[in-house]
Amino acid sequence: MSERPDQRTDPVDAIVGQWAEVRPDLDTAGMEVFGRVFRLARAMGDRLEKVYAKYGVSRGEFDVLATLRRSGEPCTLSPRQLSATLMLTTGGMTGRLDKLERAGLLRRSPDPHDRRGLQVTLTGKGLDLIDEAVGAGVAVQTEALSALDDEQAGHLAGLLRTLLLSTER
Repeated sequence: MSERPDQRTDPVDAIVGQWAEVRPDLDTAGMEVFGRVFRLARAMGDRLEKVYAKYGVSRGEFDVLATLRRSGEPCTLSPRQLSATLMLTTGGMTGRLDKLERAGLLRRSPDPHDRRGLQVTLTGKGLDLIDEAVGAGVAVQTEALSALDDEQAGHLAGLLRTLLLSTER
């Protein structure tokens, strides 16, 4: 990927330039894309972690609350459904659920359709918290995207979707 004269450089450009000096035979196009994707994901993850910390939850705990909220009324899922959606082990999920339940943000109760199962439901406090936290998180993401116009942001989202789908096959 060649640099256009109107573009500023970033740390990935420096890395790619160094590789070009010592290994000019390498095609670093993938490094240019994924180096930026990884750095962007880390930077935005750190920003979001700070936002969610203001609400007393980590990103992982936010994900549990957000998954319950996105499920729609009554904001209830089984621990197994949560684990599958969040790609977590049941052990990892249990720790998050324990903390969120102690904080009064969700409750676990017997599943009326499965005597051996449980249901996890957002409490009113959890619903209020996740609605505020998701709004704050979206605001941070919107602010970061302000470097692009709407057309650029839409184009980038489409390109990333295509790339993600091709790598998750």
